[in-house]
Amino acid sequence: MLNKKYRFHSRGGVRYVYKNGKTVRRVKASLVFADNTRGLTRVAVVVSKKVLKTAVGRNRIRRRVYEVVRKNFELIPKGRDYIFVIFSKDVGRMPNSELEKVLGELVMESKVCYTESNE
Repeated sequence: MLNKKYRFHSRGGVRYVYKNGKTVRRVKASLVFADNTRGLTRVAVVVSKKVLKTAVGRNRIRRRVYEVVRKNFELIPKGRDYIFVIFSKDVGRMPNSELEKVLGELVMESKVCYTESNE
């Protein structure tokens, strides 16, 4: 699991990212990201009940995504908030290498969107 200081602690922060952030979308997941002034990178994973009805299944997906983020945390640009929104139940059964690829593509595209908006 990702260290507690790198996760969101209230809904206010998540609400701010949804309102002011940009979105990168793929087939199985999307990434909402926004700059923050805290100096820390914060990450959240959202899995809707529309994806899986059972909390056990949603939590499994959430844990798997957090683990991939934890392993590759140094590759994520710092000083921003990220919310990974999962909308495919296939993520729960996907091999770790494929999951890393999907999440990596989202993060790489967020870098591109960020540099285009600031130039």
